[in-house]
Amino acid sequence: HGMDKNVVAPAGLIAHGRGEAFDYLLGEQTPEFSLKSIEAGVCAILLAKKAVLSVNGNVVALCPKEVVELSRVSGASIEINLFYRSRERELAILEELKSSGADGVLGVGDSASAVIPELGSERRRVDPHGIYIADVVFVPLEDGDRTEALVAMGKKVIAVDLNPLSRTAQRASITIVDNIVRVLPAMVEKTKEFVSCSHEELSDKLLKYDNNMVLNESLRFMADRLRKLSGEKD
Repeated sequence: HGMDKNVVAPAGLIAHGRGEAFDYLLGEQTPEFSLKSIEAGVCAILLAKKAVLSVNGNVVALCPKEVVELSRVSGASIEINLFYRSRERELAILEELKSSGADGVLGVGDSASAVIPELGSERRRVDPHGIYIADVVFVPLEDGDRTEALVAMGKKVIAVDLNPLSRTAQRASITIVDNIVRVLPAMVEKTKEFVSCSHEELSDKLLKYDNNMVLNESLRFMADRLRKLSGEKD
């Protein structure tokens, strides 16, 4: 449906289907280790001087209302960033966000005038008032090149990726190994819970987070699940 409305690029269907295969390994539910990452991600967004929710067509096709709600409760800006960028797709995605209540969306048309260094794709075009100056960027359903480039610019990158072995998952500052349709509602609720916490409380929670440990936990979880599904005994 999103592709019919020019929100999703055809390649986006392939990318999402590939990711969803890993959801079966999670049992199509949010494991405990993913909740740790969700909490850390919310803390990082609330602590940020400038946080931006970077969205592409897949994210907006799947959960536009949740993106808008997360922006509202956290104070983070929304910016459109596309690998297959066209004016038509920008406007289609913008319309979906607006119909879900978004206001002041960044990264549309000429406003995407800044460039991420050493990045060749259309992903390099960002808003100088958004991602370019942000210290924290939320990048669900991301490609590895831009994750690496954003981290190289000194930004804290929060990724959502069902594949813990992807370059995005491995390079992000905080990796949420889970399905975006479960992650965003959980982040909205956790933000509502954490928004009244002090700077010190949020910082303490974030300092205790170890992304490598979470990635290792996710791999062990998937491996254990495969063993159980195959009938192998412990």
